[in-house]
Amino acid sequence: MAPSLRPAPSQAPRDAPGLALEIAVGSPAGALTALEGGADRVELCVGLELGGLTPSQGLLEATVEIGLPVHALIRPRPGDFVFSPSEVDVMEREVRAAVASGAAGVVVGALRPDGTLDPIALERLVEAAGGRDVTLHRAIDQAQDPIVAASQLHGLGITRVLTSGGASRAGDGLATLARIVEVAGPVEVMAGGGVDVSDVPALRGLGVDAVHLSAKRTAERAGGSWVSLGSQATEAAGDSYFITDDSIVMAARKALDAVA
Repeated sequence: MAPSLRPAPSQAPRDAPGLALEIAVGSPAGALTALEGGADRVELCVGLELGGLTPSQGLLEATVEIGLPVHALIRPRPGDFVFSPSEVDVMEREVRAAVASGAAGVVVGALRPDGTLDPIALERLVEAAGGRDVTLHRAIDQAQDPIVAASQLHGLGITRVLTSGGASRAGDGLATLARIVEVAGPVEVMAGGGVDVSDVPALRGLGVDAVHLSAKRTAERAGGSWVSLGSQATEAAGDSYFITDDSIVMAARKALDAVA
């Protein structure tokens, strides 16, 4: 059953030409910060410190009510992007659930063991999205050849691709990003991955369609002393979490508008 949504806030999403700004958020509060800072849409996930995982239905529904278009990350676990048949089945179910909960789009990705795109998995996820926007996430940056992968996206029904140009930071992947823009055809190219506001002019010069950043800062710890709740490998990540920083969102919006 589709959720009953509150009326959207009076401040509508920005309606102006230029690069779109997408903010990765982990909560309705983060989406509100993104809205007030001038973002065009949000990517919703949990576990930003793990690279992002699928949000719950309740979290998605509450975030949709903020009023910005919400694109739900569909990623069942951290680690690589080579998914088993059962994991793909879960992802397909999560895509359908996200659409039913009001998501404007979904963010997905899947690779084969040889590092090429997994077309069977991606076609299933695109079909499950039922015509909503489908973004291929940074699985492309772990592909054997990101440029070749980008050239295949239109045939798979992908709307846009989020990429750092195969680098840890988009600012270090400019040459590959430029080639991805050339081969992507009608697929939108969204630069993301360690993006700093100072990177915006260079990214604009490549002809990308959008910029994605998490605009995050570490939340202050509350509630007493820290006791490890997991393995030593996850202890550092579990000791903190991120929230959306309004000053970074506003600075990114200003930088994008300056180069529009």
